Amino acid sequence: MAYNRSMDTTVSSFGADWAQRGHGLSALVVGAGLAGSEAAWQLAERGVRVRIVEMRPDLMTPAHRTAECAELVCSNSLKSLNPSSAAGCLKTELALLGSFVLRCALDARVAAGGALAVDRARFSRTVTEALMQHPRIELVRAEASDVAELVKNTSVPCVVATGPLTSDAFAKSLARLVGRGFLSFYDAAAPIVEAESLDYRKVFAQSRYDKSGADYLNAPFDKEGYELFWSELVGAERAISRDFERRELFQACQPVEEVARAGIDALRFGALKPVGLRDPATGRRSWAAVQLRAENSARSAYNLVGFQTNLTFGAQERVFRLIPGLAHAEFVRFGVMHRNTFIDSPHVLGPHFELPSCPSLFFAGQITGTEGYAEAIASGLLAALNVYALIIKAPLVRLPDVSVFGALSAYATNPSVEGYQPMHVNYGIMPPLVQRQKSKQQRYESYACRAVTALKCFVAERSDLCFCAPYALPHVEDATT
Repeated sequence: MAYNRSMDTTVSSFGADWAQRGHGLSALVVGAGLAGSEAAWQLAERGVRVRIVEMRPDLMTPAHRTAECAELVCSNSLKSLNPSSAAGCLKTELALLGSFVLRCALDARVAAGGALAVDRARFSRTVTEALMQHPRIELVRAEASDVAELVKNTSVPCVVATGPLTSDAFAKSLARLVGRGFLSFYDAAAPIVEAESLDYRKVFAQSRYDKSGADYLNAPFDKEGYELFWSELVGAERAISRDFERRELFQACQPVEEVARAGIDALRFGALKPVGLRDPATGRRSWAAVQLRAENSARSAYNLVGFQTNLTFGAQERVFRLIPGLAHAEFVRFGVMHRNTFIDSPHVLGPHFELPSCPSLFFAGQITGTEGYAEAIASGLLAALNVYALIIKAPLVRLPDVSVFGALSAYATNPSVEGYQPMHVNYGIMPPLVQRQKSKQQRYESYACRAVTALKCFVAERSDLCFCAPYALPHVEDATT
């Protein structure tokens, strides 16, 4: 695929030249990940000419493999579509706001029970082609290396969406700009194996509780096999040899070997829980079970669910082949660990994720510490709404704090938050319900209903900004995976 390139790719030219050319409504987006792609599309659809600056493929990261926009470098799952879950409710909110990237994910969906998993190659290709074909979007392949110079020389609003794998040069310049608020954590990705290399006499297809079809492969352990696997896992060689401090490891992306070190049953009650699965060979629940999720619509490759890892490639081959059915597994991709970066947003950014010293500079995506794929999409959309509001001189946007992303945004920009760490949407940070509910399910349904109602009112009230057509999500049953 050919990529647009610009003849003038110095930092000072990324935005300043547009003002000189008289392009009218213009904006700059740095980074073409999930957040940057969403922000660029939303602005372009509102009549704004957008220049996206993306350093790949000229400068790659330790985790990226392609030059495509919105490349997924860890799991291929955007989590639950169940509308009463926090993750599912976020997708309902995105659909109400007319999210472009979420629609691309739905188009590239692969079977994964009640979760939204995608064929990652098809997904990123769809996003990339749509952006490059948009008449008001220009994609420039170059590194933006100095945020201060960007702010100084750019006369148009800017969205920084460089993600958790921000380049060293840009990260250092950002650290100088925000001072003590620049932090970091470690993240990990799970391995992927070829479908044809699996032993289907030992794995079986089933979703937990038979919900939404048999979309996962399951590798069942007996007690003896599990304990051998656990012993080898905790003693295996790590790629980064020192022990990570707990505060450096984002909880939702703990390497599987780090979880295992918490105790012999930690995995059995976590990623390897056999609950809701019945081994057809025995008719009973296994001692533990590894789940494998399809990576693409052809089901030619599978992701080991919950197996983010920091083990060396050799150790991964040796230990993970102890999993039933994986004795001869061929690895499409080994698991990797990489250092991620994020801003201490509560003490650096304003309530609209803007830099107070430069109100036309907005931040979006995982660089802000709003963790998760769908969360990155939502933050890009929010950044676009605020940039557009700034351009048309309308009031800036704060989503209702009873919406799930509104609650996360409020948390991420609340100066009273101490020890800030990356966080997904969840009901734990939502304003409490007025009426106490008897069950967790009723409570979740009430949170979701309140969130969607509030967001619908917001969309109606801010019709000056929110005029992208909403759409419906596919119906799914509840899923525990």
